[in-house]
Amino acid sequence: MINLLDAPRDKLLRIVAVQGPEGPRRRLFSLGLRTGILVELSSQAPFGGPILIKDKTRGTCVALGRGVARRIQVDVVDGRE
Repeated sequence: MINLLDAPRDKLLRIVAVQGPEGPRRRLFSLGLRTGILVELSSQAPFGGPILIKDKTRGTCVALGRGVARRIQVDVVDGRE
C-alpha cells in the first residue's frame, strides 16, 4: 500500500483507504473517490503542482492537490484479478 503521490504513472490502481479529517474525506467521496474504485495516475505537474487522476470506474478525471493526494492510499492492480 502506497500513497497516490508515490504511485507509478499509467498503472491501474485501487483506492484502499482515505486518511485524514472527515471534511476532506467527505469531499473526496462527493467527487466519486472512495475505497474500492479503480483509478489511474495520468499526470503530475512539476514543482509541486496538482496531479490528475482518471476514475476508471466512471470515466471521469479529477485534479487533486498534493496534500490531498498524499492522504489517498492505493494498491497497484496487477491485472490478474
